[in-house]
Amino acid sequence: MSTEDLEKYEAEMELNLYREYRDVVKIFKYVVETDRRFYLCNTVDVRAKSEKGEVFFDVTMSDAWVWDSYRPARFAKNVKVLTFKDVNVEELAGSDFEPPKP
Repeated sequence: MSTEDLEKYEAEMELNLYREYRDVVKIFKYVVETDRRFYLCNTVDVRAKSEKGEVFFDVTMSDAWVWDSYRPARFAKNVKVLTFKDVNVEELAGSDFEPPKP
């Protein structure tokens, strides 16, 4: 496999991941960004903890989707992340427009 083939494969995987994100984002309430991953989820709890003078974040999410093109399954019922880095949580704005129901 050439470098060009590998780059094309990775670009296609990233495009497929973006398309999946676009399709699923509307079913989630929160966006959570850590230093290693990007998540969509419906519940999130972030707790700052301290141990031996070090502060870290304990992040718990449920009904989550993980932005990771190398995971065989991106949906997870429960996710727990421990990190010393920043954690960003945003509540997604609900749409003011509701399509008519059949």
